[in-house]
Parts: sequence; C-alpha cells; structure tokens
Amino acid sequence: MPETTRDVTQPATALPEAGGLVFRPATEADVPALVELVESAYRGEASRAGWTTEADLLEGQRTDVEGVTAAVTHTDGVVLLVERGGELLACCQLERRGEHAYFGMFSVRPGRQGGGVGRAVLEEAERFAGEEWGAVELEMTVIEQRADLIAWYERRGFSRTGIYSPFPYGDERFGIPLRPDLRFEKLVKKLAGR
Repeated sequence: MPETTRDVTQPATALPEAGGLVFRPATEADVPALVELVESAYRGEASRAGWTTEADLLEGQRTDVEGVTAAVTHTDGVVLLVERGGELLACCQLERRGEHAYFGMFSVRPGRQGGGVGRAVLEEAERFAGEEWGAVELEMTVIEQRADLIAWYERRGFSRTGIYSPFPYGDERFGIPLRPDLRFEKLVKKLAGR
C-alpha cells in the first residue's frame, strides 16, 4: 500500500482510508467558498437538506468574509478543507490554546451529510491537534438546544461540561435568534494517547 501523509502543512493528500477525501489547509483564496459552505450547512432553506441546520433557531448569517479570513490567517490556527474529486465537501477550524485545541466552523455540505464525511473530518482534526500540536484535549461550544448535534458528539467521545456561555444577542454577525433562551455549552474530548 502506498504511503500517505496527513501533514496539512504540506500539499493536499488523498487518504484512501477516508474514501478518497483530500484534506488541505485553507488559504485566503478559499474564503468565499468557505463562507458559502458554512452558510449552506446551517442557515436558510438550503440547510434543511442536511441535519445540521439551525434554521429553526436562527436567521441571518452564520459567518462572514471577515470572520472566515481571521480563522484562515490566525497564527495559532488552521482551517482544514475537505475535498473529493475537486468538490469542497467540508471544513473545520482548529485553534491552538495551550494544551487544548478549539474545534469550530465544522461544516459538511448538506447533501453530503450522513455519509461519514463528518466523522472523517473530526478524526483528522483530533489527529492533527494531538500529533502536530501536542494537544491533550479538543474543546468546542454547541448551542445547548441542538440536542441531536450534542448527541452526535457524545457518541464520538465528547463530554458535556455544564459550562455555558451566552449567545451574542444583538450581534447580527452571528445570526438573528428566533428564541430568547439560546446559549452555548462547552464540550470536551480527551485525545487518544494524551
């Protein structure tokens, strides 16, 4: 079997065990496509084709060019793009925070959800954070009302912490809430071998 590498600092590499998925670091040239991907996975009618939609909780935008550019150019972070056959399927953001790594901006194109792409992205994010940065734990925040999404993360080893942070009401960069009780819960996962 030919040797493959997963070092995202190198040119894109297809991973046979991930169904031909290609992981590579995003560049500023990828920002418009990333914004479109994230919006399609979470907002508006198009997002309802997948199960990660937030359309019943929030209207408006999920992200913008400035926010995605900041993630792509962050000195202690990386945005991983996931492609197959040249099609952008998914992405995630990783940010180094000491011994921890923050996992965010996780998006899978709605028509591709439920086929294992998300699982492969999460596994690569865990591998990268642990092996490249020496992170001992992956952390994220999820809207508390997203019980189905939290359950998906729990099945993959994440634990609820009971640590909450408020939703940024009044800041339309993060969307327009459709209910008054939104808040985020922190989830964490110990990384294997750490």
